[in-house]
Amino acid sequence: MASHRRPKQPSRIRVTVLTATAAAAVALTAQTGAQAAPAKPNIDEVKSKVDKLHHEAEEATEQANLAEERRGKLQKEIGNLQDKVARGQQELNTLRDQIGSVASAQYRSGGIDPALQLFLSADPDTYLDKASAIDQLSAQQADVLTSIQAKQRTLAQQRAEATTKLADLEDVRKTLGAKKKMYQGKLAEAQKLLNTLTAAEKAKIAAEERAKEQRASRDAGERLDLGKEVPANGYGAAALAAADTRVGMPYASGHEGPSSFDCSGLTQWAYGKAGVDLSRVTYTQQNDGVKIGRSQLKPGDLVFFNGLSHVGLYAGNNTILHAPKPGANVRYESMSYMGTFQFGVRIGG
Repeated sequence: MASHRRPKQPSRIRVTVLTATAAAAVALTAQTGAQAAPAKPNIDEVKSKVDKLHHEAEEATEQANLAEERRGKLQKEIGNLQDKVARGQQELNTLRDQIGSVASAQYRSGGIDPALQLFLSADPDTYLDKASAIDQLSAQQADVLTSIQAKQRTLAQQRAEATTKLADLEDVRKTLGAKKKMYQGKLAEAQKLLNTLTAAEKAKIAAEERAKEQRASRDAGERLDLGKEVPANGYGAAALAAADTRVGMPYASGHEGPSSFDCSGLTQWAYGKAGVDLSRVTYTQQNDGVKIGRSQLKPGDLVFFNGLSHVGLYAGNNTILHAPKPGANVRYESMSYMGTFQFGVRIGG
């Protein structure tokens, strides 16, 4: 009769090893999963990163505006040079025609050997008159040739200058394209971050932005203490008054008004209303007046921040009026929230 044996149980050591291995595998999987799915940034982190991206987008906008301004100047300079070259070529063609006319006149006046002409001439006086005419024609021909040489040198210089400027224009076009692409990329990155928020978080940020706009709006003027500082001159007063009429208008990259602006577009428009032609961008507006320190600021002065990437109008009591950033409107805002102050610029002395 066959004997029945109990099945052999695995040793306690083996069970312990298998359990430890499984636990390690679970831990490794959990760690790998944690690395693959980083912690979601909270609303404050997202808002901070989005604000930073908007500032970087604004900097790219100003650089693109600068390239656009340079492109316009180059196109005008190239057009003027091309006009000069065309006129110079016409003048050169006229001079060459004169050479042909002189040569023909010289031939008609006696284009044969002078000694033979004297031998054949019945009247020596007639010969002398012809010889004098030939000398005059030769002198005229030399003058025309000198003019042709000078005109050719001028044309060569103008063509070389135009070629150089055309190459510069192509470089500027590439720079402009790169800056616009950078601006669009920064905005896309900011939107991507905002999309990580819940609907409630997005609504909270929007509500905070609306509250900031309302606190800084012209309609809430009784709550906006600008102090009693007096503008340095009529230009600053008029520019600030003009900019005040734009409160609530949206920020838009590359816009110069009258219904949307970027930061330097607003200051240029405002001073234009005051009868002053400011240049287009922050990097050049800094040279449109006299630089001053923070303690010297008066209402209407230009104020620059963050490495010249942003400009606004000083409004008094540590407050500026400016076009802030993408997604915001023209508003008053404390300078305490503007980042690094560079300097002020007073227009009109």
